[in-house]
Amino acid sequence: MSEAATTDFPASRRNYLNAAYGLRSWLLTKDHKRIAILYLISVTAFFALGGLFAMGIRLELLTPEGDLTQADTYNRLFTMHGIAMVFFFLIPAIPAVLGNFLVPLMIGAKDLAFPRINLLSWYIYVLGGAFALYAMVTGGVDTGWTFYTPLSTVFAKGQVISAALGVFISGFSSILTGLNFIVTIHRMRAPGLTWFRLPLFIWAHYATSLAITIVMVAAERALHLGLFNPALGGDPVLFQHLFWFYSHPAVYIMVLPAMGVQSELIAAFSRKPVFGYKVVAFASIAIAVLGFLVWGHHLFLSGQSVYASVVFSVLSMLVAIPSAVKVFNWTATLFEGSVSWDTPMLYALGFIGLFTIGGLTGVMIATLGIDVHLHDTYFIVAHFHYVMVGGTIMAYLGGLHYWWPKISGRMYPEFWSKLSALLVFVGFNCTFFPQFIVGYLGMPRRYWSYPPEFQVLNVMSTAGASVLGLGYLLPLCYFVWSMRYGPIAEENPWKATGLEWKTSSPPPTFNFDEDPIVTEDAYDYHGTPAKEQAAHV
Repeated sequence: MSEAATTDFPASRRNYLNAAYGLRSWLLTKDHKRIAILYLISVTAFFALGGLFAMGIRLELLTPEGDLTQADTYNRLFTMHGIAMVFFFLIPAIPAVLGNFLVPLMIGAKDLAFPRINLLSWYIYVLGGAFALYAMVTGGVDTGWTFYTPLSTVFAKGQVISAALGVFISGFSSILTGLNFIVTIHRMRAPGLTWFRLPLFIWAHYATSLAITIVMVAAERALHLGLFNPALGGDPVLFQHLFWFYSHPAVYIMVLPAMGVQSELIAAFSRKPVFGYKVVAFASIAIAVLGFLVWGHHLFLSGQSVYASVVFSVLSMLVAIPSAVKVFNWTATLFEGSVSWDTPMLYALGFIGLFTIGGLTGVMIATLGIDVHLHDTYFIVAHFHYVMVGGTIMAYLGGLHYWWPKISGRMYPEFWSKLSALLVFVGFNCTFFPQFIVGYLGMPRRYWSYPPEFQVLNVMSTAGASVLGLGYLLPLCYFVWSMRYGPIAEENPWKATGLEWKTSSPPPTFNFDEDPIVTEDAYDYHGTPAKEQAAHV
């Protein structure tokens, strides 16, 4: 941020943005807020890169015949789209950006427990990203983002080893961040901040924090160890078990922080405590634990025993229960609340609708008979995106809009932000709902050509992706604009509860001028005066 951009702030308002200038001060910072900004820039770059690959996919699928790219190029497009989006955006986005910025503020701490390790986690993320970028610009990868063997270890072309190492290295960034959160939440809470006074955002990150498989692929390919290659005594299905034992919990790593954001937004913009606070908190823990027991539903057609498939099917139904509990509790919180239609709330309501569709279709494909028909069709693509994109990214954007005044000290233009939320919601449904239909009708995923009868729905999907892309581009534009020209934000523009709103916007370097003492529950909106509620609405 340039000095000109901070001249409107009073001289007394020394904060983490204007405390020190120069690239060196940022690259060597131990301030959790600055590290969050470094992550914000990094994950945004990978989000844009993944979006460019997605644009290539959708343009290819405008016509039934593969007439824009060759088949090998198309394979690389969807593989690199998945790698960029899943490993370098969806997994780190909310914990590394919003979590890094807000966890110390929300618990009244001056920083995370291990500031140097926090900075190290960002450098590890950048190092992993560099390996992945090297793979992308020197031939790409054509294995699919799941790196299934023996394709990835024997037959695939391209930079499989570099991409696998990039994903493996980036995993340590998430591990360090998670450990930092656990220690910070345990040891550095403000006086009076008991476990059941914690914001649900903190509970969600605590549950999330509770990857060796990908590096085994690189070793197998380079050294021919025989881990997954049957010709050398290995088992390719072993890789699927190992991969999904890590990667299905990773799905919850992506969506649990989003649920934490969702709880904050619903409470703030309905002016009510979250209905069933303790139930929602324990539901986060239940999702985190059960998420480790359902990996086998990805292997229904791999040859595993029918008995094992039935067990994994039942467990997959079970993990849907705490997720449904959260949705019901958010809906109950809205009931008779003083609901306001600010931009963050639009994203929160969009999250409920899209995540519910993603969850219900997940129960469908956890059913053995249905999964046999829908496996590896576009139905799976649509389901995954409704959960991950419709859930995680909606919550991420909602959280950015909610806490942007705290992060930047500036407000963004309300008209453009509401337009963006509308475009994202409409564009998302136009993009992915047709994929449920073509998938149910039998169109397989990962094919660069398809029967002509599916073209109309694919054209609709590509048109929706164009609208969705515009919806994602708008926040980048007006957030950058607001850093220089946006009106200066109040300390608490939403009249919300929580310790992060009891310090200046943006916060000082050490978060609080005086150590806070907590004397009330996390969502004490019952004490908000009626006139203040009416003014907010």
